[in-house]
Amino acid sequence: MKRVEMPSPNYDERDGRAIDMLVLHYTGMPSAKAALDRLCDPAAKVSAHYTIDEEGVVYAHVPEARRAWHAGLSYWAGEADVNARSIGIELVNPGHEYGYREFAQAQIAALITLCHGLLLRHPIPSWRVLGHSDVAPARKEDPGELFPWQQLAKAGIGLWPETMQSDLGADALARYGYDPNAPQDKVVTAFQRHFRPKKLDGQWDSECAGLLASLLSKIGS
Repeated sequence: MKRVEMPSPNYDERDGRAIDMLVLHYTGMPSAKAALDRLCDPAAKVSAHYTIDEEGVVYAHVPEARRAWHAGLSYWAGEADVNARSIGIELVNPGHEYGYREFAQAQIAALITLCHGLLLRHPIPSWRVLGHSDVAPARKEDPGELFPWQQLAKAGIGLWPETMQSDLGADALARYGYDPNAPQDKVVTAFQRHFRPKKLDGQWDSECAGLLASLLSKIGS
């Protein structure tokens, strides 16, 4: 895994908050250079701890002990300051606006290696390995339905559900961590992007209920 130091000035202190979340993004810009330039531009007021390009090069922007500005207005499991408790990783990809495409295998391999190191350094539970859309469902779609969450889970990073029978309603998404005050169709779509990417319709159905029941059983909720 090649690592390049590319410091960003856009960070502040965590104020003693423990790191127990990992949030994955896509850059959503036309090129890697445009994304890297923006993450390091003080006027942009955005950053991440790391960016990984499509060749698998890891760019380090913000020290892990500091609070990077990647999640914005967000929420997970009662926490409204996701930045204070998370590591943010950007994956170079044009995103839905500029020609969304599958993530390169070299990029995902580098991500898995980077995440294995992060999980050794920080006590991040598997159910708190998230996409930007999970923590900001009303605003964000990234890293999107093409992101290989199941591949990461097989590598020990995050959770992947099995199929179960369940009559859980969409309101039970809050038990997993989703924002109960966000528009329900947006929350359901975010859940589908992560755990049922083959069908994104924002509609709660028995398949979604079973997948959520499986996830809740894994975390004892």
